[in-house]
Amino acid sequence: MRLVASRDDIMIEITPQVLLKAYSCGIFPMAESARDPALYWIEPQHRGILPLDRVHVPRRLKRTIKSTAFDVRVDTDFDGVIEGCAASRPGRRSTWINSRIRLLYRDLFELGHCHTIEVWDADRMVGGLYGVALGGAFFGESMFSLERDVSKIALVHLAGRLIAGGFVLLDTQFVTDHLRQFGTIEVGRGEFQIRLEEALKVPADFHQMPDDAGPAEILAQIENLNRED
Repeated sequence: MRLVASRDDIMIEITPQVLLKAYSCGIFPMAESARDPALYWIEPQHRGILPLDRVHVPRRLKRTIKSTAFDVRVDTDFDGVIEGCAASRPGRRSTWINSRIRLLYRDLFELGHCHTIEVWDADRMVGGLYGVALGGAFFGESMFSLERDVSKIALVHLAGRLIAGGFVLLDTQFVTDHLRQFGTIEVGRGEFQIRLEEALKVPADFHQMPDDAGPAEILAQIENLNRED
């Protein structure tokens, strides 16, 4: 990773507008911990991306998505999603989501640049994710899961929605085993910048697909694009 600003600089200067500019340059903020009020700009040497024309949905997960009783919602509970992403879990005692992150991304949510995919079991949110949309690029920030497969369900719904909306870049920041199974790859900083510059020129619409789109429509978007490729 590469730190590109000091703690004090960020504490003074960071605003939602500065945050969007940073994303357009391939930089994003993180905190050392939830208790640390400062933020750092991060610019990884290597970047994870999920090519939207090569999204792989494992067969078992596809069956789960088609048969699940979970309800997938869009942009209905930002606070619930970020709270879920920030919560401690077994094996994860701390989080990088501090109070400043919560406030900044809430501002972006209200400006229409931050979006959530939420998985609900009746009136209980059991998983979800959030990220930032800018032009034809979507920057995935964090996800959480309280039940088996729900973060995977959220990711597949995100991918289908991005394809339908004309997005061309899904930035995952880093590559994990969880993301690799969907086709996530790692690219160098230079290649990422080229892809990002092109994506920012593309007009895209996160809500092009109806917010209540079902599993069949989501999977069809992914399968149709893969078939065309």
